[in-house]
Amino acid sequence: MRKYVGKGVYGAIAIGKASIFKRQEVSVRRNRITDTQNEISRFENAKTISLTQLEKIHDKALREVGESNAQIFEIHMMMIEDDDYNESVKNIIETQLVNAEYAVAVTSDNFAEMFRSTEDSYMQARAADVKDISNRIIKNMVSEKSETNEISEKTIVCADDLAPSETVLLDKEKVMAFVTSAGSSNSHTAILARNMNIPAVIGAGTEFLSSLKDGEKLIVDGYTGEIFVEPDEKTETEMVAKKKADEEKKKLLQELKGKENVTIDGKKINIFANIGGVENIGSVLLNDAGGIGLFRSEFLYLENENFPTEEQQFSAYKKVIESMAGKTVIIRTLDIGADKQVDYFGLEKEENPALGMRAIRICLTRPEIFKTQLRALYRASVYGKLGIMFPMITSVSEVERIIDICGTVKNELKNENIDYSDEIELGIMIETPAAAIISDRLAPLVDFFSIGTNDLTQYTLACDRQNSKIEEFCDTHHEAVLRLIEMSAQNAHKNGTWIGICGELAADTTLTETFMRMGIDELSVSPSYVLKVRDTVRKLDLSK
Repeated sequence: MRKYVGKGVYGAIAIGKASIFKRQEVSVRRNRITDTQNEISRFENAKTISLTQLEKIHDKALREVGESNAQIFEIHMMMIEDDDYNESVKNIIETQLVNAEYAVAVTSDNFAEMFRSTEDSYMQARAADVKDISNRIIKNMVSEKSETNEISEKTIVCADDLAPSETVLLDKEKVMAFVTSAGSSNSHTAILARNMNIPAVIGAGTEFLSSLKDGEKLIVDGYTGEIFVEPDEKTETEMVAKKKADEEKKKLLQELKGKENVTIDGKKINIFANIGGVENIGSVLLNDAGGIGLFRSEFLYLENENFPTEEQQFSAYKKVIESMAGKTVIIRTLDIGADKQVDYFGLEKEENPALGMRAIRICLTRPEIFKTQLRALYRASVYGKLGIMFPMITSVSEVERIIDICGTVKNELKNENIDYSDEIELGIMIETPAAAIISDRLAPLVDFFSIGTNDLTQYTLACDRQNSKIEEFCDTHHEAVLRLIEMSAQNAHKNGTWIGICGELAADTTLTETFMRMGIDELSVSPSYVLKVRDTVRKLDLSK
């Protein structure tokens, strides 16, 4: 038996045979050419094929993992159309008189190195993306084979790493789990695995893959990150029992549907769901969430080629509010910027976009965009129970300006005889240390707080959560983060404001008791975690 340990990114256990992921490798040689126009045409044709493929992958990802997780393929399509990228390829063909494959490969290397050399983690991550799209274009110039990795039977897929497109193209019915020797728990692949409910372990190390053979028996523990190759009888017996107990526990969770989120001693908490688009409403209802604690409205902007109209937005908001049949729906206003870039916004390139023009800063400096969204939200409010949440708040003046703009929008609608609800709750996200520290001054201005723990952790610890190299320093349980959350809870309640958590930590059941003792009123998690958190709550006794 050989044992390896990586990092589990989706909690489940799989037992099966290993299948080493095989890529269609293409070697690129430099060839001298005479017909440059023919090579440019070959490049353009391969681009067209690549865009068609990515559209299909994007549609498949939409169906299986939702809008927010499908956005990476929109980024890939935008990169293929990037002027600088295209001009570089054509320039190399024309000036060096070389074949298109070679020109794409050189451009890919140059752009990837440029991205890697920046200090910004978002731009560093684009290095892998430019490599991915370039390899796709090159393959489409030299081969017409299907890119789907055929799997004949149920197996555990093992690879050095998996590009997002490779993960989505895997036949879910035949993938029992996957293990990668590299990767980060915040990578697109890890996020997709969690949303596809596929047991996964990343970062198992190069030795794991180099010593592995197709068909070897594997046990993958997505909880502990352990991988057993050709397990001995004792280990296999123990893991089979653990797998059975895990499956029985998940079945028992289904019995919690319709039950209250209440502790043994009678303390209640709301458990809501986070979603990235209208298409995710079904999973919210299926998992019996009490409402929607975070509806990411930016999908409307990311999927459009221009600013979505008031009518487009109104239609989407109306649908989600109506579908929840009177349950609370909290819609976060536009959160573009940082790792979510949209070309038509015309945002200038920034050295550190995570600290730059993003979210509420865009809304307050471009009020015409903000008011269009607010008009759509207020109009949709008559169809149910709506809360509007504003991201990336750092000051009292920002909130005061937001309230003024909301007042202007309401007056405009009133003058136009357009109905809106007077029961809308306005809230802000506490995702910067600044907002937590002045939460005593912010609380009287709003109806609720929602803690965005992902960004709060990142900004508090000065630690980029997307950077796998410093993952060990990004301690989500750091006492500074927990103190800021507790401070915000205390200040909220002193001023009659309720407080929730919508970041990743909301689903961390090792902290559920801590949060309830702090007085957190609501936890908003991915739909698949609703019943798990409810189970944890119902087993707590806060009187002890």
